[in-house]
Amino acid sequence: MSENLPNNNPNEEVDLGVLFNAIGRFFDKIFGFISCIFKGIFSYIIYLLKAVIDNFKLIAIVLLGSLLIGFGIEKMKEPLYYSEMLIKPYFESKYQLVSNIDYYNSLLESENLGELSTIFEISEDEARTLKGFEIEIGPETENDLVVQYDNYIKSIDSVRAQDVSFEDFVDNRDLYSSDLFSVKVEASKRDVFKKLSNGFDTEFSKNKYSQKRMRIRDSTLVVKKETYLRNLRKIDSLQALYIKILNKESEKGAVTIGMEGFMPLTQERIPTREFDLFQSELRLRDSIRVLDQLKIEESVYYDVLSDFSEIGLRSNDLSKRYSLILPALALVFMMLIFIAINAIRFVKNYEK
Repeated sequence: MSENLPNNNPNEEVDLGVLFNAIGRFFDKIFGFISCIFKGIFSYIIYLLKAVIDNFKLIAIVLLGSLLIGFGIEKMKEPLYYSEMLIKPYFESKYQLVSNIDYYNSLLESENLGELSTIFEISEDEARTLKGFEIEIGPETENDLVVQYDNYIKSIDSVRAQDVSFEDFVDNRDLYSSDLFSVKVEASKRDVFKKLSNGFDTEFSKNKYSQKRMRIRDSTLVVKKETYLRNLRKIDSLQALYIKILNKESEKGAVTIGMEGFMPLTQERIPTREFDLFQSELRLRDSIRVLDQLKIEESVYYDVLSDFSEIGLRSNDLSKRYSLILPALALVFMMLIFIAINAIRFVKNYEK
């Protein structure tokens, strides 16, 4: 019976033991590495806290001083106000709109108040109160983005469209991808914004490219409408002809020739397509209505969905909150000085 017992191979037991030991050492190194990272982070935090506690009075004085200086600068500087206008450009005039915003900001930087006052029909004193122009994509819903995505997919090759997801389309959009824009103006005067609307209207009207696009659109609409009207006149002629045929048939009546009703000869009715003509007429009239509606709705270079307000809102831009910026900068500056001092001390004592 002892011959039937399985023989334990000592080499296999040794190999398994070595393998398990290697796996154990591997996990020990991983856990040790992770614990070293946490210990290093903890030590660094404690090191910084120790520095803060040791220099608490100095840090408090610096932060309090920078806070008071920030409040003083905010009180000394004149308050800023802002107002926004939502614009929907037509005839590719959005490119001119973005270019105009950059031009207005360049006039402010060069202090060309005369040109600004001429553009917006305001006085130079009012132009001096203008501080900046900003433009960004207007508010858009998820449905708006989906519609824009569908239109984009239809405009490109079907093979390439398979590689463009909705998320990629949204992430890669730029300022010119939208049809709705928000124009923001900042000024030190609270009631100057409403006067700026006329300046935007004048600048849009000067865009020759948009004027050309409008003329091409109007000419295309005229050609299409003439074609539809010509087809309508043909349909009216065919309808009048069919009515004339039906009247003649009704006057003649049915004629039967034969012997006692056998093998009758009956006048055949001429087939007409009045209903099909009627459906075609409805489609043509609906197309004409769409053309007329399009010309009425897009008869200007842009639409103002929301105009500048009469009274601007107080600007709370964080970049102008010196009472927050100066203490934060002072704290960062002190941390850099602390790191630099300790780095120099470490280098000096390295060889010792």
